[in-house]
Amino acid sequence: MSTIEKALDRLKDDKRAAQEVADPGNNTVERAAPAGPLATSDEVGGTTATGSSFRVNIPFDALHEQGFLTPATPRSQIAEEFRAIKRPLLKNIAGKGVASVANANLIMVTSALQGDGKTFSSLNLAISIAMEQDKTVLFVDADVLKATAGRLLGIPSNTPGLIDILRDQAVPEDVILPTSMDKLRFLPAGTPDEHSTESLAGENMHQLMLEFSARYPDRVIIFDSPPLLLTTEAGVLASFMGQIVFVAAADITPQQAVLEALEHIGPDKMVGMLLNCMPRRRLGLFGKGVGYGYGYGYGYGSRLPADPEPGQAMSGASGQ
Repeated sequence: MSTIEKALDRLKDDKRAAQEVADPGNNTVERAAPAGPLATSDEVGGTTATGSSFRVNIPFDALHEQGFLTPATPRSQIAEEFRAIKRPLLKNIAGKGVASVANANLIMVTSALQGDGKTFSSLNLAISIAMEQDKTVLFVDADVLKATAGRLLGIPSNTPGLIDILRDQAVPEDVILPTSMDKLRFLPAGTPDEHSTESLAGENMHQLMLEFSARYPDRVIIFDSPPLLLTTEAGVLASFMGQIVFVAAADITPQQAVLEALEHIGPDKMVGMLLNCMPRRRLGLFGKGVGYGYGYGYGYGSRLPADPEPGQAMSGASGQ
């Protein structure tokens, strides 16, 4: 019996009521309009059930001020950078990449340490893919102790989510939140406790990941993960994924930390290396002048090529 089926059986006679938001004027979660079910094409999972009764109004103005990509700036430098970053990921999902990737629609964004820019990168990646005409995205806040992504989106810290699903205390349909961006859904970290991080490495998490991948094959599911060197569970979580985006901050993340972190990723995993805060003058053909941007390259596990093959070369554009 799957994780979702067990939770449905357990909660059949006692589904938890949707949590009321204490002060909707001070956050971005509000009651969804009771005007009928969401359209099938917009629903993560492809159902017409409304699921959660809350909607996340993404604070795009505030995010833009912090340098994030927003739909209002589709031709900005950061938008172009994330176009280059997402293309190989989407090609792998479509089976058109350099190699076959199992569960390629499960994408984990991680780093070696805190402060390398993984949440910034994962949220930008989710928004960028959700701007595609034929893609929908489920963005999962799997950094369950920090829950930085949820705070950026204005989600109250006690909002049920991933941890509650893993404890069999909630079902995905009740805690996956629709957002003001039609093709983007958000799964909060959930209600934390002292065992929250351990839950990420459990069998329930593994089964949930397999079910997400199989049940939503036309959806891209992006996980903002804990840093690999700060919790051993992040390495186990990586083993459940199809693709991994590893974020390092240029001239900040120690090389030894990167090498140690990559040892926590299996050699069979497709890993994209994203170099955050890369000075434009070091981007070569991709930019001139001053400023910051991203570089990106591919390899397998910890055996990343020193000189990427054609088609795997570093890519990026000058940006913030």
